[in-house]
Amino acid sequence: MNINAAIIDQRSNQIVEEIRAEAATRFNITDAGRLKSLAFVFWCVKKLLDLETEEVLDTLTEGGQDFGVDALHIADEQDGEFTVTLFQAKYNRDLSGNSNFPETGIKSLVNAIRYLFDPNAEVTLNPALRPKIEDVRSRIREGLLPRIRAVLCNNGLKWKSEGQAHINRANFGSQVAWEYLNHDGLVGIMQAPKIVTDTLRLSGKAVVEDFNYSRVLIGKISVEEIAALMERHGERLLERNIRRYLGLQGNRVNEAIRATLSQPQEQPNFYFYNNGVTLTCAKFDYNALQSGDYQVRVENLQIINGGQTCMTIFRTLRHELPIVGAHLDQAFVMVRLYQLPADREDFIRNITYATNNQNPVDLRDLRANDERQNRLTLAIKELGFSYRPKRAETASKPEEITSGTAAEAVLSVWRRRPHQAKFLAREHFGKLYDKIFTPTLNGAQVIVATLIYRIAENKRKRPGPDAPDFIPYASCFLAMQMGRRLLTDMGLKSVEQLDHGNLPDARQRIEGQGEAYLKRAIMEVGKALQRLYGSQRTSLQRLSATFRRADLIDELDAIAREPV
Repeated sequence: MNINAAIIDQRSNQIVEEIRAEAATRFNITDAGRLKSLAFVFWCVKKLLDLETEEVLDTLTEGGQDFGVDALHIADEQDGEFTVTLFQAKYNRDLSGNSNFPETGIKSLVNAIRYLFDPNAEVTLNPALRPKIEDVRSRIREGLLPRIRAVLCNNGLKWKSEGQAHINRANFGSQVAWEYLNHDGLVGIMQAPKIVTDTLRLSGKAVVEDFNYSRVLIGKISVEEIAALMERHGERLLERNIRRYLGLQGNRVNEAIRATLSQPQEQPNFYFYNNGVTLTCAKFDYNALQSGDYQVRVENLQIINGGQTCMTIFRTLRHELPIVGAHLDQAFVMVRLYQLPADREDFIRNITYATNNQNPVDLRDLRANDERQNRLTLAIKELGFSYRPKRAETASKPEEITSGTAAEAVLSVWRRRPHQAKFLAREHFGKLYDKIFTPTLNGAQVIVATLIYRIAENKRKRPGPDAPDFIPYASCFLAMQMGRRLLTDMGLKSVEQLDHGNLPDARQRIEGQGEAYLKRAIMEVGKALQRLYGSQRTSLQRLSATFRRADLIDELDAIAREPV
């Protein structure tokens, strides 16, 4: 028995108990073997994409007619591109870890990519996969370019040469990145980070200065030294970095880094093309009597900005080069090393945020200790709920509200921006943060928005056989309409009048009339779509595009003003 395979098997058994109820209601899965396979897919998605439990469940596409796609995740659009991650997992009950990923699995995923991303191809898909694919196709029709990550997972060995031949013959080019994850990779991700102590070998001159009870070093380091550093420590250096490695293929910036490193005539220019790397440490020492080329001894080293650069350098130099006539000895990266006091954790977080916030990343953890988040945590606790500003491994309980759910609910229900709530999640704790978490947002408003949002989301997840076609895309719009109706019934002119005093009344109305509010909201959204399109055919692709825009809100505003 392989030890790592046994660890993943044990964890999969735990996940089975965690998702058993959802597996039965969403996918009608109760068989022990299928539950174990679903749990393995769940764990792969969660660890690779760093998602919360509810987000992972939404990616699962279990069922027949799935083209071999076990899970699908659609990232937000960025610079005219969006990333779609496809998972196919094969779980073997034999825990020896000696079985290769099957060739048939690769063939099915190749076919999936070939047909699912063609908006004109006619395919028959299961109810869990079809709305997601039509959403992808809708974006493609709008001119957005899909970047595809095909992740093949098992608790054994990588595919054989026959499987690689299928990938090569598919000839998808750089638009599709093929990745592999097994029990060893999962255990590596799960392992607790170790403190990194090492020596940075700088090149040329450097500037070192004591500054505001900290020390700063600015210099340059060769790309070969970066590759060696990543080879020794890997992702342990990225523990504070707020982005997972995005891969060489399918990422415009990383592909540009690789392209520069791959061209000998451009390698000396790498220093000027790249923004550099920012690192923190508990302490650094060097021989100040030297005039340059310092060897800097660092303790508790972390990369807080530039992790993408470092990983791409490592992957390129170790897996794609050598290049004949290379001038890698002339390729350098600017490095900023900060020695920061251990008791200034908030300062470290602020630096991490400041050096990363120009990029579309998940900033929830960095906002977790924000004054507004702390205030909401206390206020919501006093009202009988608990608030989780940080992401956690475990699923949230009914009385718990995560900051991610709160952001989507508040933006939909009270800020009346449902299209941004659903399709701009990466900005909820970035550009939209001040719009969502205003200084006047109180615990009662968060709780009510979340309770309403959960009713609408439950309908999306379990639509029922007679549900309208737009239900998979409309939950945030439905929640907006439900919130409007609740305020009207309570006699409140605005959400600012909702507080701890009238929270019991709001909760009682939601519990007693929530389904009625939902039913009316569904009718209003259907009516709004009718006004927009009349008798025109509204395909799933068109519906997906409609709910990504704001023009539907104007129609809903007009309908809401009409007498009941």
